[in-house]
Amino acid sequence: MPLIAITREMGSLGKDVARGLGEALGIPVVYHEVIDHLADRMRVRKSHVIRLIDGTAGLLERLTADKTSLSLFTADEIFDIAMQGRGAVIRGWGATHLLRDVPHAVCVRVCAPFEVRKRRMMERLASEDEEVIAEEIRNNDEAHAAIVRRHFDLRWTDPENYDVVLNTKRVRVDECVEEVLSLVRAPQFAETEGTRRTLDDLALAARVRAALRRAPETREARVTVNADGGRVALSGAGSTDEMLAFVEVASTVPGVRDVAYRTLQ
Repeated sequence: MPLIAITREMGSLGKDVARGLGEALGIPVVYHEVIDHLADRMRVRKSHVIRLIDGTAGLLERLTADKTSLSLFTADEIFDIAMQGRGAVIRGWGATHLLRDVPHAVCVRVCAPFEVRKRRMMERLASEDEEVIAEEIRNNDEAHAAIVRRHFDLRWTDPENYDVVLNTKRVRVDECVEEVLSLVRAPQFAETEGTRRTLDDLALAARVRAALRRAPETREARVTVNADGGRVALSGAGSTDEMLAFVEVASTVPGVRDVAYRTLQ
């Protein structure tokens, strides 16, 4: 089934493109569902999660938020959605970067010049306060840039991070939908046993990282996790007892068949 990840940029019309793709393919468009699950897992309000992502969280909210947990649980949620096999258009949440190593996932950036985005948001919100809207867009962009840089070590505006970049100043929403559909139907984006195995491995590694974060005895773990066909490899600094605790937690994750660890000096 089609798997599409699409950026969430304020005023870009990416939301409209995502909706059009969902309707054309008969698959769900996912965004708000992730908020609900993350809020439950992090034991915070949904509004707290939204403000952290949008860059509008206050100082106290930023200080009390566990940003590493947010990143790990988000990755686990995105891969869980991708693994369901019913197809999905996933909007935002770093999905374009999390899924870019999955060969059958189409990663899309929908963008538009700043002034165009500002005008659209003013019209959408029925606001004449140009400066307030401009500041809101800047804050949103800066927060997104910081999150992508911190968790993926890349610049989210670089075109090479996507399979296609669409500028809605020049390309209509319906034309954007058709461009993405052409990629979805292309042979190089077909789902195969091999591409599914890649997704399985990435998803399992994400589940293990989330499990290590949830368990009190490994919550502060700084380990690298890789998965290959149900076999999980852990590497990181720590005593033998600490590494054994990591192995014990990882072994309880559904889908894990074997765990090996290597201690880095």
